[in-house]
Amino acid sequence: MSDALSDDAVERLTGGAHVAHLATSREGRPHVAPVWYAYHEGAIEIATTGRKLDNIRHNPRVALSVQDTDDGDAQWGLTLRGTASVVADDTGEILRRINDRYGADEDDWAENTAVRIEVGSASYWTYD
Repeated sequence: MSDALSDDAVERLTGGAHVAHLATSREGRPHVAPVWYAYHEGAIEIATTGRKLDNIRHNPRVALSVQDTDDGDAQWGLTLRGTASVVADDTGEILRRINDRYGADEDDWAENTAVRIEVGSASYWTYD
């Protein structure tokens, strides 16, 4: 587990099929897009393509935001900042973990490329 995340934050991060928002940047221009993710061995895993992937290849510094609500009332939130790397040798396994988490068929989104985000720092809050 990453030292940046408390046990409670990890439990919430992995406790449901939340959509995250990934922030990337290229040439000083931010790009934010929703992504599915898995948390595995202290890192965030995503499978992506297009602009997000291109941005990561040029600038691996990223942020990921996850929030949970109950009928629109915020329950907790988490922002992770870290370094992303393209994972060529483990794409199938990462994609299976993500698809299983969200109830998709294991071979869905096979055209995507796996990315692992090593968490450098995190901000976590609850509204309890």
